[in-house]
Amino acid sequence: MGTPVNIIVGSQVWLEDPDEAWVDGEVTGIKGADVTVATTNGKTVVASLASIYPKDTEAPPAGVDDMTKLAYLHEPGVLHNLACRYGLNEIYTYTGNILIAVNPFQRLPHLYDVHMMEQYKGATFGELSPHLFAIADSCYRAMINEHGSQSILVSGESGAGKTETTKMLMRYLAFMGGRSGTEGRTVEQQVLESNPVLEAFGNAKTVKNNNSSRFGKFVEIQFDKYGKISGAAVRTYLLERSRVCQVSDPERNYHCFYMLCSAPPEDVKRFKVGNPRSFHYLNQTSCYEVANVDDAREYLETRNAMDIVGISQEEQDAIFRVVAAILHLGNINFSKGKEIDSSRLRDEKSINHLKIVAELLMCDEKLLEDSLCQRVIVTPDGNITKPLDPDSALQSRDALAKTVYSRLFDWIVDKINNSIGQDPDAISIIGVLDIYGFESFKVNSFEQLCINMTNEKLQQHFNQHVFKMEQEEYTRDEIDWSYVEFVDNQDVLDLIEKKPGGIIALLDEACDAACFRSPLTRHLHKRCIKRTNHISALVSLNLPGLPSQSTTTQEMSHTKPIIFLTRTKIMWSLNIKLY
Repeated sequence: MGTPVNIIVGSQVWLEDPDEAWVDGEVTGIKGADVTVATTNGKTVVASLASIYPKDTEAPPAGVDDMTKLAYLHEPGVLHNLACRYGLNEIYTYTGNILIAVNPFQRLPHLYDVHMMEQYKGATFGELSPHLFAIADSCYRAMINEHGSQSILVSGESGAGKTETTKMLMRYLAFMGGRSGTEGRTVEQQVLESNPVLEAFGNAKTVKNNNSSRFGKFVEIQFDKYGKISGAAVRTYLLERSRVCQVSDPERNYHCFYMLCSAPPEDVKRFKVGNPRSFHYLNQTSCYEVANVDDAREYLETRNAMDIVGISQEEQDAIFRVVAAILHLGNINFSKGKEIDSSRLRDEKSINHLKIVAELLMCDEKLLEDSLCQRVIVTPDGNITKPLDPDSALQSRDALAKTVYSRLFDWIVDKINNSIGQDPDAISIIGVLDIYGFESFKVNSFEQLCINMTNEKLQQHFNQHVFKMEQEEYTRDEIDWSYVEFVDNQDVLDLIEKKPGGIIALLDEACDAACFRSPLTRHLHKRCIKRTNHISALVSLNLPGLPSQSTTTQEMSHTKPIIFLTRTKIMWSLNIKLY
């Protein structure tokens, strides 16, 4: 990891510590491959020579703003430098042309105001203190000067601050490419206001992050030949559908549900919602509120943002009708029916919630009930209606809720894109990628597998460009250099995606089988891949939970279309079909 040096008695070194990750100290003795170190926290530790790293005794106490200036570019040296700067409220540090941001977990408005933007506008990269505005400005200048498209990749673990960083990057690009004196809704205004709308429906509180993006987002900002914003598009990926129906403590469901429950009294009455504790999809966890977040205010701000991005009042009402319908859908329960393996609505409460769902979705009540308690099997000889037992009916209910929410989210994204408008004559674009961070929860299911595979891909991209290609170039040019070790994660990617024996391939095979659990579990245990050692951590996969999230057998195929009793475009656009 670092430059090879001779470790001798008296050398200042770093060694691993179970409490502080790394601790520094002085070598007091060497015996073979074992080194005795007197640490600065008062301990005497014996460690192997291969596990300790030299400390740069000449590094400035405040750290360096570009870590390529470090004498030893190894993990403890990098972490110590970041910690020194963080202690001085310097949250940004360069590593060449890469910006490392340490989440301060507090608002720092002075770092992102117009005055700060003016400072970085046109400044030579590295001339001023490290800042994400410098990255955005460098990207913008490269687009103008080289007449080519650019991209900015924002990566990091969950809770690292990726979404906030993405928003600040977009603000700077809007500042640089905005049209002064333009009246009405400008493209840059709509691009910026799309953030709170997408966050309302795509973000949720998780263990590490009160505003965690539960989807990936790639924003394309289009520019004309004068460097002005002429259009934009938002591409979304991997919405966490399972969160709609299943939430772990102390997390929350999507923000929009709590916003609606905290809406003004007239909206609460109109959409037939109330205390979030009364809804099954929200009361699986004890967390209903987030510190320093006012859901009532967020509801009004989301409505205002919807206005700006071009979502009409009628469409907004339809959106929140769907949100309310999903909440009531989760309160519908079933009991055994008169026939074998059949089901019926369990009680008057379930009947009432069914009526409310049908009213909110403006669909036929009997068709909705049948779609939950029955399924249609398509055969060459015709359709066969098969009753569902109570457990299967609950699965059908949850499948409908997830599908409706997913379609609603996609509709909102499409509406934003249509309102902003794409410029077919754009000269170039700047793309900003904000995707899930690496995740490891108590229960890790199919979503976490996909999220972490994506992060492994991003890590490989980083390795290719920062390490492999650079070092291969040094070798070709016969430059004298010291090899920098890095973790090549190709084996992890092969484990997940390689055919025919990877996890994804086994999932595909198992999902086609009549019985999922036994063949897949047998395969996985035989191949010892119940736990995957990712770049960031060891993650345990919930094998029984994978099939329901990786297959769409319950997801609205070969069915009768829902009978909407309205001409509201959004209802037709969702194109929901029921069993």
